[in-house]
Amino acid sequence: MAQTPSIPKGTRDFSPEIMVKRNYIFDTIKSVFKLYGYMPLETPAMENLSTLMGKYGEEGDKLLFKILNSGDFIGDVPESELLERNSLRLTNRIAEKGLRYDLTVPFARFVVQHQNELTFPFKRYQIQPVWRADRPQKGRYREFYQCDVDVVGSDSLLHEAELVQMVDEVYRRLNIRVRLLMNNRKILAGIAETIGYPDRLTDITVAIDKMDKIGLENVNAELREKGISAEAVEKLQPILNLEGGNAEKLEKLRHVLQASETGLKGIEELEKVFGYLDGVGVETEVRLDLTLARGLSYYTGAIFEVKALDVPIGSITGGGRYDDLTGIFGLKNMSGVGISFGADRIFDVMQQLDLFPKQDNTATTRLLFVNFGEQEERYCLPLLKKLRAAGINTEIYPEAAKMKKQMGYADKKGIPFVAIVGENEMQRATVSLKDMASGEQTELRPEELIEKLR
Repeated sequence: MAQTPSIPKGTRDFSPEIMVKRNYIFDTIKSVFKLYGYMPLETPAMENLSTLMGKYGEEGDKLLFKILNSGDFIGDVPESELLERNSLRLTNRIAEKGLRYDLTVPFARFVVQHQNELTFPFKRYQIQPVWRADRPQKGRYREFYQCDVDVVGSDSLLHEAELVQMVDEVYRRLNIRVRLLMNNRKILAGIAETIGYPDRLTDITVAIDKMDKIGLENVNAELREKGISAEAVEKLQPILNLEGGNAEKLEKLRHVLQASETGLKGIEELEKVFGYLDGVGVETEVRLDLTLARGLSYYTGAIFEVKALDVPIGSITGGGRYDDLTGIFGLKNMSGVGISFGADRIFDVMQQLDLFPKQDNTATTRLLFVNFGEQEERYCLPLLKKLRAAGINTEIYPEAAKMKKQMGYADKKGIPFVAIVGENEMQRATVSLKDMASGEQTELRPEELIEKLR
């Protein structure tokens, strides 16, 4: 017997029922993006490795899926290199392309490549899959969708405030209770400077970013393992343990970082963003979190992370400002800021909390015509055309099967209404409409049928 086919670990099939729910998320997010003037964009699934490598830090580079060159990819590799068994060097010889790790770096590449065709500030949204060679686990997949929104070509902190408003609106529409955590990479750089390790920013931020996962003591241990002195780790403690409201924390921080020009600049930027938000009445809690670092090395200013309050899961939205991302592709002084909504984790949260609408009339069949034979088919087909023209999702059972089978089809697909047209209905130019939930049956003229289902 043939072996049952399977799919790679960390990937999933999505049934029609699941896709209806996923599209509900995508459509909700997309509608908010459009409200703020963002336009759609798509980039290829694969990019040149030269585009991707070195943009995500050492840990990120290890998670890139690489694509073997086509043809005899190993034919030109000297035998001596094969015998070396140096996987990194060998990969560079046999793979020139990779699957995109996120949507931000391909977006930066697009901006540089098409800079003369774009109007700046350039605002785009992008909803596509990305791939990471990560260890699959709950809430973490090797293939998953990101819903990104970015603006480049402006230093204005109004964009940061706008992104927070978009987060607030998206999760209000999805009925998910969230908390938005915010920090600034300049503040983190100022902290590294203040404790005497300005050149070890990456090591420090990677460690403290794990605070909510491994706790303070383990973060301190990791810092010491990375060569940060006990004295410097001790200086870090009051900063990581700052308490109070956002304004209070920033005021205390201003005193701690008074010798760091970079750190003070970060404080000033956050104060301005919080000031904007005070004036627009954002409902979502926005909290300054100094342990928030986000591992991606291209962030240079504000950083964001959104946590669901009612489900234990990792961040469901994240992002930040990157002042020099396009600079690595040759376009200097092009600041940008953006966030990414993790559609897969949002789906998991909504599924667990049962937040999806019970019925989406725009996504599934709303009306099924029962099929009694050829004569009835000819009568029904023009009616189906009228209903579809009115925007009502309609189908007819493809053959004159037993009524029980046809009604079972409607029931399994969750079709709320069934149209029954027999000899009597054809003579009276009507349709008998059955409500599958209540069992109620009503005879209607075609115009009345359309009006009722609208």
